[in-house]
Parts: sequence; structure tokens; C-alpha cells
Amino acid sequence: MYAIVEIAGHQFKVEKDQRVFVNRLATEEGKKVSFDNVLLLGDGDNVTVGAPAIDGAQVSAKVLKHLKGDKVIVFKKKRRKGYRVKNGHRQSLTEIVIETIVSSGAKPSKKAEPKKETKKAEPKVEAKAAAPKAEKASAKQATAKADDLKKIEGIGPKIALTLVEAGIATFADLAKAKPAAISEIIAGVRGNHVTDTWPAQAKLAADGKWDELKKWQDELDGGKA
Repeated sequence: MYAIVEIAGHQFKVEKDQRVFVNRLATEEGKKVSFDNVLLLGDGDNVTVGAPAIDGAQVSAKVLKHLKGDKVIVFKKKRRKGYRVKNGHRQSLTEIVIETIVSSGAKPSKKAEPKKETKKAEPKVEAKAAAPKAEKASAKQATAKADDLKKIEGIGPKIALTLVEAGIATFADLAKAKPAAISEIIAGVRGNHVTDTWPAQAKLAADGKWDELKKWQDELDGGKA
């Protein structure tokens, strides 16, 4: 049996005992992880296609190790402008091994759902109309409570937004986080980010020691001592 499953934003064709390299997962090495977004299942001549996913199907795997991929060189040049930029990038990856592929084609449950929705169409429309307002209110509250994480050397707008979405919205939150955990959270942000000094910088900011922080940041290079 094989399956086509979405893992960390990419689709893979997998079989039992197969090893796959995927974008960095926030799961510790040796732990198990499961993926429910199974798009297709194949077992001999029988092929089941989801719409878009197959209800009840699941792919389970074990995290073997976290690593970085081969370096990719990005070179940009503009003719007669004297403009040349060369950057290197190594993608953060996770190696997993597929342990089980489970299929339980619960098609009747999909047919039953529209009937329930038609009976309570009006309340659900009201709920959907109220949901954006609630989301906007919660977003405003989160923004109001959040600190300007960009004041930490090495943190740009994209990283700051990623940290806030992960629940690290204040200097105090960042000061409690471990550099390794921060690196996993921002693994999808392009660039080579050094997070070793971020918690210590955030601690100074949280304590209001801005002069001491600024003096230290003058000695840093993108967050690296």
C-alpha cells in the first residue's frame, strides 16, 4: 500500500518503512508523529482519491533526526550596474521513517454532514459572520499586548510575526524560550539566523535595561556575539 500525503506544506508519495526528508518538524527526535491530510491511497489495483482528503485515513511516522540540507547558492547580477550578490542557504530538514498507513474510508459520515448543515443553516451563517469580528478583536488584543520584538538584534519583521503567531509575543516570553526552540519556530523563515543571544537580549529589554542592551547590541552582528 502507498499513500500521497501532505507533510509540512509538501506532498509526498510514501510507503511503509520508507525514509523521507521533510521541512523541519517541531517534534523531538525519537517521537512519533501522524499526518491526517491523506490525498490518495493505493492498494494494488484499488485506488482511493480524497476530496480533497480521505476521511479517516492516516499516515504515522517516527522522527529519526533533524538536520540541514545541502547548501544552495543564490547569485544575483545586474549587467553594467556593478551589482553582484551571493548568498548561501541550507534548508532545515527532518528525516522521518513511515511506520503505518491506515485507511478507514468513512464515506457515510461525509454524506451525513450536509443534512445537518441544511437544518441549521441560519445559525451557522450568523456564526460565520460573527467569526471574522471575533478574529479581528483577538488579533488587535494580541497586537496591543505584544512587545516590539524587532528591537532585539537579529530579529526582523518576518521573524517577529512568526514568533507572535507561535505565542511568543513579549520580551518576557522570548526571555524564557530556549535558542533551539526558537530556531525550530522560525525554521521556515529564509536566512541564516543565530538565536543564541535572543533570550538574553529579551531579558534586558523586559527589565528595562535599554542602555545596557544598546551597548551590547553595538558589539553584535545580526544577533551573533
